[in-house]
Order: sequence, then C-alpha cells, then structure tokens
Amino acid sequence: MRTLLWGVLPYVAVALLIAGTVWRYRYDKFGWTTRSSQVYESKLLNIASPMFHYGILFVLVGHLMGLFIPESWTDAVRLKEHAYHVISLYGGTVAGVLAVAGIVMLIYRRRTKAPVFRATTANDKLMYVVLFGSLVMGMWAKLTNSTFDHGYNYRESIAPWVRSLFTLQPKTELMVGVPLTYQIHVVMALVLFALIPFTRLVHMFSAPVQYLFRPYVVYRSRDESQLGPRPERRGWERTGS
Repeated sequence: MRTLLWGVLPYVAVALLIAGTVWRYRYDKFGWTTRSSQVYESKLLNIASPMFHYGILFVLVGHLMGLFIPESWTDAVRLKEHAYHVISLYGGTVAGVLAVAGIVMLIYRRRTKAPVFRATTANDKLMYVVLFGSLVMGMWAKLTNSTFDHGYNYRESIAPWVRSLFTLQPKTELMVGVPLTYQIHVVMALVLFALIPFTRLVHMFSAPVQYLFRPYVVYRSRDESQLGPRPERRGWERTGS
C-alpha cells in the first residue's frame, strides 16, 4: 500500500494530467473552456469568483514555497522554523478560508440556479467534490496539527518526498509517519490533478500570457475638424478661358 500510494499514484496522476490535456487540446478544442454561466446569473458570481480565484492562487503559491524551497534555504536567510510556521499557519488559513468561502458560494449558485445547474456536467460535479474536499482537508490537517508555538513540520517529510518524485526515486518511507489528515489531503490533491483535463479546470492552461508580450495597440485620436458629416467632394470645375 505504501508503494502504491506514494510511489505509483503520483506518476499515474501526472500521466493522466499530461496525456489528458494533450488529448483534450487535440480532440476537444471547442470544449476547452470554462463554459461561462455569467449570462444566467452574475451578481453572486461577481463576488464568489474573485474570492475563489485569489484564494486558490495564494494557496498554490504557499504550497509551491513549502514543497520546493528546502528548509535549509529559509534557514540561510534567517527565517527560522517558528517564524515560517506562524506565516504558514495564519497566511495559509486566511487563503484557505477565502478559497473555501468562494467555492461554497459557487457551489450554492450552481445548485440553486436552474440554468447554471443544467450546464454542469457529471465530471464537473465530481471535480467540485474533490476540490472542495481537498481544500477543507488541507486546512483541517494544518489546524489540527498546529498550535501557535509548534506545528507539524511537513518540510521534513512531505516536501522531500515530493522533490524525490522528480528524480524518479520516490522516498516512500518519508510518508509513513505523516499524520493521516495530511496523507488524505495529498491523495485528494493527486486525484484532483488527474481530473483537471476532463473538467472545466483545464482552462487554467489557457492563461493569456501572450498579452504580456504582444505589440502595443496604437489608438489615434480623431481630427476634431472632421467631426460631423463629411463635406461632399466637388467634381471637376471649369476654369475660366
């Protein structure tokens, strides 16, 4: 079971993520969209969507920092474990609450607005369940294994395990002593990665990065003298003999 969960499942999830995304791009370009439902309801969406997207962005940045920046690096810049723990605890909690509140509002909107609900696929329903569960379990794992003075240091276990996956030599033994709540959170996150290509979450790969590098669009002001109806063109005029 240890090998299956921590040595096989991560690679299966990544394989499905890559292969599914390529397949979706090649054979379902017209379906590569969020299937926006703003036309059906916009008031609640205008509140819930920014909350969720900003929250999930901060959650993602926090995970990337925690998993891929070794503890020795933060120690080198004199950011000790306690200070890192406090930042992670409070910053992660605020970001998590923001993301969870946003997704709760989005799910409520999608369930109570009939046109929006009819536009929801079975895959998207599954995605909402896994995404919501992963967020809640992540917050639950952090809060139940932490106090202000001390918390579970996942940078000594989960983070090295994640980095070992990239060397194709997964250190599955590092996950043995990890609290169960963290283990469930990791498994749900892997399942979510595998679902991305088959749900509306695929739109995250369509960020308009090219807008940062495209040429400027030049706008020219109108000549004030040309405002109003254009004068009629005069034809050839006879000149005096």
